[in-house]
Order: sequence, then C-alpha cells, then structure tokens
Amino acid sequence: MINILIIEDDVSLNNGIVMSLKQPTYKFTQCYTNEEAEKNLAQNQYDLIILDVNLPDGNGFVLCKKIRHTSSVPIIFLTAKDLEVDELTGLELGGDDYITKPFSLMILRARVASLLRRSKNDTNKEINTQDFSFNFEDMTFYKGESNIELSKTEQKLLNILISNRGNILKRDLLIDKIWTGDIEYVNENALSVAIKRLRDKLEDNPAKPKYIKTIYGLGYMWDGDIDNE
Repeated sequence: MINILIIEDDVSLNNGIVMSLKQPTYKFTQCYTNEEAEKNLAQNQYDLIILDVNLPDGNGFVLCKKIRHTSSVPIIFLTAKDLEVDELTGLELGGDDYITKPFSLMILRARVASLLRRSKNDTNKEINTQDFSFNFEDMTFYKGESNIELSKTEQKLLNILISNRGNILKRDLLIDKIWTGDIEYVNENALSVAIKRLRDKLEDNPAKPKYIKTIYGLGYMWDGDIDNE
C-alpha cells in the first residue's frame, strides 16, 4: 500500500485530488492545516506528500524544511504563486516537484505516478569513497561521520553521477534519467537546482566543486575515486 499525505486547506481541491488519484494500492491521509499535518507526520510514514504552500496556520516551505531534517519522502508543492523565485525556493528546500494552481488533475496524476516510479526504481546499493558513505537501499548518506539528508531527486542524481564516475553526462541525458517519462513537465532550471542542492550538501566549497564538476557546454561529471561498491 502506498501512503499519500495531502496537505491542502481547500476542501474541494483536497477531495478532488483524492478522487483523481484514487486506486486500490493508494491510501490517503487528508490534512487541511499545518498543525494536522505535523501530528500525522509524527505518527506515520508516507511514500509521497502533496503540500500546499499557503496554509491557514503556516507555510508549506517551512514545513518542508522541517520534514527534510528527518525524511527524504518525495514532496510535490502546490501553490497559487507562479513566480520563478517561489519555484526555486521550493526546490532548494527539498521539494521534488512544483505545480502552480490552477492545474490539471490529469497532470498531477502523471507527476505523482512518475515520482513514485522514480522512488521505487532507485538503485539499491552501497557506495563508499574516501570522503563519503552512500547507502541507496537504506537511504543513509554520510560525509565523514556527518549525516546528509537527500531528497529523492538528489538521491537519483547522485546515484547516476557516481555510477558513471569519470564520464561526462549531458544535461539532456540526466534529465531523461531523473525525470523518466515526464520530460515535457520538467522546468529547464530543475536540473541546475538539483545540482546546486547536491553540491551544497556534499562539497566543502560548492563554488569550487571537487566532486560534481561542470564540463562547460557538455554536462556534469563525478570526479572522485570509489573505494568499493
């Protein structure tokens, strides 16, 4: 059973999302306030969160930041704001997708299916380097002895980069592998944002990356040794 948490104060839209996504393998928890959401998050584990940015008693961006301290559960933001800065804020805080209202429930259904598919198909393996320990099965990531929290998108990106270490991966290829089957819905800035977020978490100096190198005009490359897999 796939557990989906919907945090949306508009009752009609909340119910509409449930009706649109409803299928035998999905179980829904509907919340209408930040307080309700935090109570449910403290008591249950979820496979996907659909999160409205503007809540009557809080802000979805703030809630996302709290969630990312303990979980890498996929998060889709819903918002009436269509400013690029708001979309970038949501992605930088750890959101995996961002949908502006009004939106087609068919589009939401496609994005939910894509995100859950990517989450399910994450490669299960453990990778160690001189500086890092990455376990994609247990979703535990360490730099030295410090734990690193990665979103599902960041995990996918890291896995692809490190599995193809020393090889230049073109932007189009990375987008295709990370957002499989959903390329037409991906904002062109999404990959740049994901790269920046990953560098901020892994690099000593993100402005001068040692591991995730930009090969200008071509793409990106993981430039580091792997001790064992």
